[in-house]
Amino acid sequence: MDSKGIFYSAITIFLITFAIRASNNMLITTIPLIADYYFHFTPTFIGLVSSMASIFSFISSIFINSKLYPSLRRKVFIASSFLYAFTFPLFYLVNPILVWIFASIAGFSMGIIFPNIITFAGSIGDQKSRERMLSLYTTSLSVSLILSPSIESLILSKFTLIQAFLFFSLLSAIVPIIALKIKFFETNKKMGKVAFANYRVIKSPGFLVSLFNNIMYDIPFGMIETFGGIYAITLFHVSYSTATLLFTFYFLTSFISRSILTIRPPFHVIKLVILNSVISIIGLALASMSYNLSMYIFSLLLLGIPHGLTYPSSLILLSRSFTDEETRSVANSYFSGILIGLAAIIPIVMAVSVEIIGLRYSFGLLTAVVLFFFLLVMKEYNKLKQNI
Repeated sequence: MDSKGIFYSAITIFLITFAIRASNNMLITTIPLIADYYFHFTPTFIGLVSSMASIFSFISSIFINSKLYPSLRRKVFIASSFLYAFTFPLFYLVNPILVWIFASIAGFSMGIIFPNIITFAGSIGDQKSRERMLSLYTTSLSVSLILSPSIESLILSKFTLIQAFLFFSLLSAIVPIIALKIKFFETNKKMGKVAFANYRVIKSPGFLVSLFNNIMYDIPFGMIETFGGIYAITLFHVSYSTATLLFTFYFLTSFISRSILTIRPPFHVIKLVILNSVISIIGLALASMSYNLSMYIFSLLLLGIPHGLTYPSSLILLSRSFTDEETRSVANSYFSGILIGLAAIIPIVMAVSVEIIGLRYSFGLLTAVVLFFFLLVMKEYNKLKQNI
């Protein structure tokens, strides 16, 4: 692919990623607030309803997207984009029953959309170009995560939580327009070979290192995304608008971290893994001990760094571990699907933890979780034949 084609692809990746992640983040962080302060759900039910999008994303990514050939995958990808755009404004009509249904449909669409954007980004140009496109993808995620809470905070200063969905529906409408421009590589592989590739992918150390690396931070991120706003409102008595705005600090350092990786991909990814684990433990400990809003904001700034570095480092590990494009596509689907499935479980587990030991101690407990998965990462990393 020439430089003009790479530049065009980069713009496509950035725009569609921004549109879906900004709207998706608004949905994920707003549903817990609606469930708590509108419908008065218990912490357990807040965790459950927050998990619906992830549960159905897991189903569509693992059981549908990973089995699709490129020609059919593109059709399903475009159809899912239109379904997502159609569902999003319906949240304006949400009630204690419909919130479960709409979240499930939106989640099903996202389970198709996200892994295919990753596959598209990871198929552009040579290895250096692919890693830059993957880092650009994650940088776009961070930009959207910075602007999304800021925009929502501004909207919530004059409108309700439910009305905010109408504004973000404009972003969801952009997704299918850009999806029509994306094409995937063609392949002539037989289903038997794909099935064998599926088994080989899941068992490989390269896949497990990437997976455990991401899980190491996905669990704290699930806690922050589901209960981070509630934590600020409950302990520091801030407004809905301020609680939403706090996510901007978190995603700011995430954006800076990912921007650096876009410009300069890492040579030894394992050094990033070690750095992420150390900062995660310090940030979570600080969050659990915060006695005022300033300390909590500082902890979010710290925790934004591993949020920014973990996902792109995992994608780069996948890209370096699987050089064949069809196998890489399978790896992306399983990687995304498993993480999405875990994202469905995490809010439920965290909700139970919050009910039993409270918000503050739940943050502290996560330091042990980070350490556990770091040890798993190092165990699988030592099995790799190449130094990545």
